[in-house]
Amino acid sequence: MIRASIVGASGFGGGELLRLLLQHPEIEVAQVTSNRQAGSFVTFTHPNLRGQTQLKFCLPEEVEPCDLLFLALPHGEAMGRLEHWQSLAPKIVDLSADFRLGSAEEFKKWYREDHACADKLSDFVYGLPELNREAIQGADLISGVGCNATTVNLSLLPLMQSDLVDWSRGIVAEVKVGSSEGGARSTDASHHPVRAGSVRSFAPTGHRHAAEIAMALGQHGHEAEIHLSATAIEMIRGVLATVHVFAKEGVEERDIFKAYRMALKDEPFVRLVKEKKGLYRYPEPKILSGSNFAEVGFEFDASSRRIVAIGAIDNLMKGASGTAVQAANLMFGWDETTGLTFPGLHPI
Repeated sequence: MIRASIVGASGFGGGELLRLLLQHPEIEVAQVTSNRQAGSFVTFTHPNLRGQTQLKFCLPEEVEPCDLLFLALPHGEAMGRLEHWQSLAPKIVDLSADFRLGSAEEFKKWYREDHACADKLSDFVYGLPELNREAIQGADLISGVGCNATTVNLSLLPLMQSDLVDWSRGIVAEVKVGSSEGGARSTDASHHPVRAGSVRSFAPTGHRHAAEIAMALGQHGHEAEIHLSATAIEMIRGVLATVHVFAKEGVEERDIFKAYRMALKDEPFVRLVKEKKGLYRYPEPKILSGSNFAEVGFEFDASSRRIVAIGAIDNLMKGASGTAVQAANLMFGWDETTGLTFPGLHPI
């Protein structure tokens, strides 16, 4: 059994990490940190963990050496102190966006700032197992994944691995997201009278997660213009992606279906959903709440050759903490499903 600590455990992502690790058979949670809640029991902030732990939050400065360190910090804080975090643990999984992109130029383009630790960007492996399983197995430094990018990437993964799409016609993707994507700290935008009942386009263009989609495409030898829009809806957890691409001439629905089946047949957490009838014919985030599963499916409009790829995840799980634990499992040579097999709830 290894000892792991979580830096930044009072947020939504950190709380989900703690929930997962407390049930993990190979991990003992050593310490969890919070600047605001230091000294209080974690169950004060995460009441769903009552009876599961007696841990108290400590300050980040009080973290002791351990085998694995999870960083669930706000943007910029991981890269600002990476040398310190590396002195505490030989293996790190960072959930933030600080090390997701492979170059300082790309980081500045999308995040509008210089990277504080640019020489370390190439040391991190992008932490989506479905894209980088082998590289993760040999890595010491793993970056987090963007929840919206993950939903789009998993939706398109079978098409990236095939030769069915005319990528020159671009990708148009719309993601509908829940309020937990905004984090645990309240803002004017998350104030209940403002947020409740809204369908709000908050990033019709320029969403940063487009960079991760381009990166995934590049890994498979493709290049495309990516048009990504994001809309906030009245949902707490979840992302639903609707992605439009165009098939090459001569492609038929059975070819697409075969590509999805072949690409996903050995993926433990990605389920193909394509039913002919019923309420749940397509992926739906609600039924994935609390689980590390992703659901993907598609429809094909033969008259226009448009493929509509659809994907759903729980943004706090497959879009963040669940994938982080899945990556940690691979890092340490455990079965990647360890501690992650909860199937979700229905109804909820």
